[in-house]
Amino acid sequence: MKKILIVDDEFEMRQLLRLYLQQENYLLDEAEDGRQAHDKMLKNDYDLMILDVMMPLMDGWETLQQVRKTSDIPIIMLTAKGSIQDKVQGLSTGADDYLVKPFEEAELMARVQALLRRTQHHDRNDEVLKYKGIILNLTSRDAIYQGEILDLTQTEFDLLQTFIVHRGKVLSREQLVELIWGIEFMGEDRTVDSHIKNLREKLQKAKIEKSLVKTVWGIGYKVE
Repeated sequence: MKKILIVDDEFEMRQLLRLYLQQENYLLDEAEDGRQAHDKMLKNDYDLMILDVMMPLMDGWETLQQVRKTSDIPIIMLTAKGSIQDKVQGLSTGADDYLVKPFEEAELMARVQALLRRTQHHDRNDEVLKYKGIILNLTSRDAIYQGEILDLTQTEFDLLQTFIVHRGKVLSREQLVELIWGIEFMGEDRTVDSHIKNLREKLQKAKIEKSLVKTVWGIGYKVE
């Protein structure tokens, strides 16, 4: 059974999320703020986190940054704001997806199930991929370069794996969304751009070829 941590300072929202998620028999835990969530993350293992942005003591952005220092757990950000800036900030900080309040049960469940399916798939995969000195261990979900583990999120790892598997082929945003998130993804195609930007920055920080992920203007992205 998959275990999900719900992080929101509003009791009513936690109860609503619990009502939706318990119908699928997920194991659920709750935190009222970012500090409590961070403490729980240090003591427990979770398969997914649903994280609200606006919270006292430690807001969602800071919580996300703290969690990403030690974990690549899939994270869905909850926000009452639908602006592009908020979405980009969440994705740039390391979130895997976002959900704008108010939301429908079907949308929540689709996003949760899509992220959990991705991790289930990789848990069954024992392959190792190698490309230009990069080693992807699909069992441990580690990306290694020159003996050092790259600090990639789940989505960034999936992107890198997808590009390597399909190397030489130009992949459009729509194709990347379908390959990584699935056809039920309800977000925007431009979400891909934010994740690729983050991936490129981390690859460059590790002194990997600067233009490893190439932009093919008007079409999409590829690696040679």
